[in-house]
Amino acid sequence: MLILGIDTSCDDTSISIVENGKNVIISLLSSQTDIHKKYSGVVPELAARAHLEIILYLVDEALKSSSLSLRNIDAIAVTNRPGLIGSLLVGVGLAKGLSFATQKPIIPVEHIASHIYSVHLTNELAFPYIALVVSGGHTIITKVLDNGIYEIIGTTLDDAVGEAYDKIAKHLNLGYPGGPVIDRLAKNGEDNAIEYPIILLSAENKYNFSYSGLKTAAIYHTDKYIKKGKIATNENIALAFQKSAIEPLYQKVLLYSKESHINKVSISGGVAANSYLREKFSNSSDFECCMPELKYTTDNAAMVAGLGYHLFDKHKTFDYSFDCFSRVLKKYKK
Repeated sequence: MLILGIDTSCDDTSISIVENGKNVIISLLSSQTDIHKKYSGVVPELAARAHLEIILYLVDEALKSSSLSLRNIDAIAVTNRPGLIGSLLVGVGLAKGLSFATQKPIIPVEHIASHIYSVHLTNELAFPYIALVVSGGHTIITKVLDNGIYEIIGTTLDDAVGEAYDKIAKHLNLGYPGGPVIDRLAKNGEDNAIEYPIILLSAENKYNFSYSGLKTAAIYHTDKYIKKGKIATNENIALAFQKSAIEPLYQKVLLYSKESHINKVSISGGVAANSYLREKFSNSSDFECCMPELKYTTDNAAMVAGLGYHLFDKHKTFDYSFDCFSRVLKKYKK
């Protein structure tokens, strides 16, 4: 079964064709980084306009490069939540139009569920397991019961971890996005030259996260360190920040793993490309950890099409009444 996947949830336009939920025939992505970097963040209106300009070209290119036509496609899967409303509407509008024109079933796909599924594109992972989704917009621990069925265990109370990376990079004039540049600089940092707090929160928030405090502390203390001299290199600041940002992710996943007696963990989302995070979780002796290939960590339509295959039986319909939503569901289940 061939599923055409469409993802326009934020600032990347992606089209993919996936066979039987695993075999990625093609996955195309158009990045908007050059558009948004001068603003040090995504501008929603510009993102939506950029999606409109490129999305039909990507669909055409995906079909031509695969030597396929819309007649060969069995269903269309599209991200409809959470994300930027203007961006989501572009993808959903195209999906509904293609579905109506071809009479192919349309499958609305939840973005967090598809990020979780990205691990399954290249790994075999049995249910249940713990999924950590980390990106510029999300920091979430979930318990995954089946494809597309998960329960949120903990989430951020303020900034997402990827958002904190971007804000620190902006403060240091390192450019946008912040995650890759901080990760790169941290590799040359001097261990323990600078220390920032590791924020784990109180017992009532034992599975939740907070990054606004770390961000503020890093900015405030960085200014103090800079006044002290050469110890406050960008490399040392990056390493100290990265350690304090990643450690709560590990500690909270470990805590839930012990309390739930689930020792299988997956990590997905843009921050799953971070080398320090990948090393720390991969080398863990506390649980087994799976991660997607680097090309499937960021927003992509392959994970949407892959999950769409598993949701096909539930959504084998031509109902076009579903809408777009900016927020994640508190619980995503049947």
